Amino acid sequence: MSNTIYPPESIYNLIPGEEEKIVKPPRYMSKFRDQVKQEKNLSKASNKTMGPAKVDMPSPDKYLLKHSKEKKLPEKKAFSYGHCNQPRKPHVPAKTEAPLMGIHTKKNFVKSNAIGNIMAVPPLPRPAYVHTVHGDKELLDNSGLVPKYIRKKDYGQTPEYIEQRREEVRRAQEQYDSYVKERITEAAMKQLSDEEHQNILQGLKKNWGELHHQYQGLSVVTDTIRKKHRKEQLELELKQLEKDIDLIERYKTIYITNN
Repeated sequence: MSNTIYPPESIYNLIPGEEEKIVKPPRYMSKFRDQVKQEKNLSKASNKTMGPAKVDMPSPDKYLLKHSKEKKLPEKKAFSYGHCNQPRKPHVPAKTEAPLMGIHTKKNFVKSNAIGNIMAVPPLPRPAYVHTVHGDKELLDNSGLVPKYIRKKDYGQTPEYIEQRREEVRRAQEQYDSYVKERITEAAMKQLSDEEHQNILQGLKKNWGELHHQYQGLSVVTDTIRKKHRKEQLELELKQLEKDIDLIERYKTIYITNN
């Protein structure tokens, strides 16, 4: 416990050493300090709310007049018949005035009505259907049973919005087909040449020989975990290389992707 509080006794500790004074580096001062202060004061002065507002005093000549804020009706205008100068209609006759007698019109209403009735064509009955046992009728025009739309000029023609939709679908299909072709072209597989085939096969056999040499140099007794793991790892790598060599020798034509 005493060693943790007091230092161990030594002749070098008898002479007190010089006290080292720690010199602090100068305080960091930004070069934008004055600019920030100025910008802060500018934005702060525009938001002050204490004291009277600094506005111009109203002129004494512009005072509020009496009844100046009341609504005023528009001025009355003289009645006129518009742009055309038509004479005024006569006044309504009084009760004491007698009506004018003996005035006849040129048209003979009795004769004209008789001729009109003689020459009139009887109206055709409008088609209707009976929908109750009591004889209640409804017109066929409003029932939806009459094919009115076949008489239209554009009957049987494809609407314009459907044509636009078909065009959009066709363009989208063309873009998709072009995209698929590009992707197939990019992902097309490449065939290995005979030279590359032999180089890969020789490289695999060379790797297998190096691993087999390392495997032959292992200790016969695997008494530690490290030796056991090393032996298992070499065996797995040798088996994988043997499978790859067998695959390369079995198939003469091999394709690989561009990726």
